[in-house]
Amino acid sequence: MEKYLSRRSFLGVSASAAMMATLAGCGGSGSDDSGSASGSGKEGGATLSVGSAYAPSSYDPANCSSAFCLSANSNVMEGLYNIDLHDYSATYGLADKDPEKVDDKTFEVKLRKGAKFSDGTDVTADDVVESFKKASAEGGMYVSFLSMFESIEKKDDTTVTVKVSIPDFSLLKERLAIIKIQPKDITTDEASAKPVGTGPWMYKELSDTSAHLVPNKKYNGSHPAKDKKLQIDSLVDATARVTAQEEGSTLISESVPPESIDQLKSDGCKIDKVEGFGTRFIMFDLDKDPWKDVKVRQAVMYALDTKKMIENAFSGLANIPTSYLPKSFSSYHKASVTYKHDLDKAKELIKESGITPGKIVLRTTDNAQVVAMGTQAQQDLKELGFDVELKSDQSPATYAAIDQMDSSWDILIAPGDPSCFGGDTDLLLNWWFGDNVWMKTRCHWNESAEWKELNKLMNEALGQSGSEQQKTWNKCFDILAENVVLYPVLQVITPTASWSTNATSDGYAVKGFKGIGTTGVDLTDVRTVSK
Repeated sequence: MEKYLSRRSFLGVSASAAMMATLAGCGGSGSDDSGSASGSGKEGGATLSVGSAYAPSSYDPANCSSAFCLSANSNVMEGLYNIDLHDYSATYGLADKDPEKVDDKTFEVKLRKGAKFSDGTDVTADDVVESFKKASAEGGMYVSFLSMFESIEKKDDTTVTVKVSIPDFSLLKERLAIIKIQPKDITTDEASAKPVGTGPWMYKELSDTSAHLVPNKKYNGSHPAKDKKLQIDSLVDATARVTAQEEGSTLISESVPPESIDQLKSDGCKIDKVEGFGTRFIMFDLDKDPWKDVKVRQAVMYALDTKKMIENAFSGLANIPTSYLPKSFSSYHKASVTYKHDLDKAKELIKESGITPGKIVLRTTDNAQVVAMGTQAQQDLKELGFDVELKSDQSPATYAAIDQMDSSWDILIAPGDPSCFGGDTDLLLNWWFGDNVWMKTRCHWNESAEWKELNKLMNEALGQSGSEQQKTWNKCFDILAENVVLYPVLQVITPTASWSTNATSDGYAVKGFKGIGTTGVDLTDVRTVSK
């Protein structure tokens, strides 16, 4: 039973929306809690198994960017508030009440009564304060997301005082959710290797290829683990991932290859397809010619045959963008400039720019779909007169080469999805266009008047609400579309497989599972069910 999941009905966009779902990511009206054919059987008490499309690296909750580790950590770590990845609403975490307003810039948050870490130690305000310091430390992954926090301080053992720089900051709970609370004395090395949290699960054993979790017996929140074990296996190879799902070695499999969807459906799996923010983006090196000329960048966008890319590399599971945000987002605004394949327009822009196309280097990461996009782009740009050398490598090697700033590349095509951290529009804008490595080191746009205007507007929007805020964000979307220094080429649809409408050969399925539109899986209240 296939469910096509749209998020529009879930998402609240204005800052006046009671600090709940702001702008968002994924969601779905599809797989409901009664989705198991074995629903009358025993629930829980078995092994909940997941096949991940990614490999683990550092688990450090204060600085984690690994898709595998972020997803695994979501079962172990809590913030004061958490994010529901189906609709990006803020839910209660270590705080079981909304922040109490002291004044326009000051709020108090109380910890859940009796909360303990999985090692048995009490959670105190000191742990929250120290976790904030770690997450907001200079050079950290989340710094730009937390810049509005002036301080988080201890009021008493179970209460923290939060001070922000923006009056009546509408995204308070969403941004507090980024800060995962860990024991104040845990070291970065210890947290990277095996975090300790307050969530429903705790880590028992971690390796380069898997994470083995067991229930956290100290957890006293509203979403306890129902199974005796959670096994997450790194199955980067798509064939291995599909095989494991077919055999029932995994009950849930993320990032199902498009060509395997019908196969898994015929085997009895349910497939959730969710529109998400996930992009396959293009980025230009503005530190060199001819990319300093906006007409040349726009010419490239018009030259790309995105329809062929979607058909050949994604089997139709992607959309051609008409804005920075997908249409399924409630604060979507059709940009002032949209790009569809138009070779004549591309050639005219090249002529207007006065440049003579020459040899360029197009880099891609080694993601199979992205490599296919790169091959198509190589052919498309040849039509404009460019001689394109295509280089594909693993993500770390690709970005290491780009970060050398030696002008050895011209264009990058790669995957990106900051919505795994949260779904509000400012976060999604800030990930690439804030005062960070993307703009300073990689794209070299941060000294431009357009970038400065963009960031001015982004800051203004944080203090606004309703239609006023939307109008400001619309201006941001237009600036990005007109300048296309880093912009989505495609916006993908994420398919996830689960044994939830039928049981595997050994009689197990999952109950309560819904796919999400970003990397990883959401396992809140998900449990096994037997015949």
